[in-house]
Amino acid sequence: MRAVQGSVLRSVGTVRNYEAALTRVAEWAKSEKITGGLTAITPEQAVAYLEQRGQEVGQKTLDMERQAMQVMMQHVTQQLPLGEPLPVVRSEQQQALESRAYTAAQVERIAAAQTPRYALATEIAFAAGLRAHELLTLQPQAERTADPRPALESKFAGRDGEIYTVAGKGGLVREVLIPHELAAQLEARRLETPLQVTDRGIYYQSHYDIGGGQRWSNSVSAAAERALGWSTGAHGLRHSYAQERMTELQNRGLIRERALETVSQELGHFRPEITEVYLR
Repeated sequence: MRAVQGSVLRSVGTVRNYEAALTRVAEWAKSEKITGGLTAITPEQAVAYLEQRGQEVGQKTLDMERQAMQVMMQHVTQQLPLGEPLPVVRSEQQQALESRAYTAAQVERIAAAQTPRYALATEIAFAAGLRAHELLTLQPQAERTADPRPALESKFAGRDGEIYTVAGKGGLVREVLIPHELAAQLEARRLETPLQVTDRGIYYQSHYDIGGGQRWSNSVSAAAERALGWSTGAHGLRHSYAQERMTELQNRGLIRERALETVSQELGHFRPEITEVYLR
């Protein structure tokens, strides 16, 4: 940051804040064993960092770290062309504080107000607790195995369906359960050749002709406004999943702490306390 102080950055305070932010990024690069460390981070790795970090901090901190990496990549390491920003990543904590759950009946009304490919994505996101971009990464378990993660025996307990995998925040590949009927509809929309989709500056290989990413998220919000007269956004579907699953698991006899940890694993959260916010 000292290299751009006085030219790109005129505020001493901003330089100090960016240096602190990049110190945290450097620690992450070291833990990820990125050859070359901080200055070798690519835009794709920067996004992976932001997605993982977004589960731990609020939007203000996340934006500060994104801006610091962006300045470094544009003016020091030349990993990012001038005028091409890093995509904005939403903080999981911020979305949790802002969003509220839909009821199952409300989700049906939202899906009914969408086109078939977006409606199916909405139903799957609600049934499996998926993020917007994760819909673009769906693959059957037989075609891609999940990353090794701790898993309780209660994971997916009481639900039946087909196991798929998705690439979540930070690139973590995890298992999700899709009900048989929705899985059959999904397979009916399987593409012969995977389609490269760009969502918020990130490339995905989509194997199915369904909605996902920012466009699907916008579709959910617009459909909710039409069908309900209000919207809590697509992220509200993850709230719905979390709250339904907590009720189901506790009704099966799990103590609250165990149920919370189970739902955290199903949602792909790093810590149960993040899931806790979804239950408000």
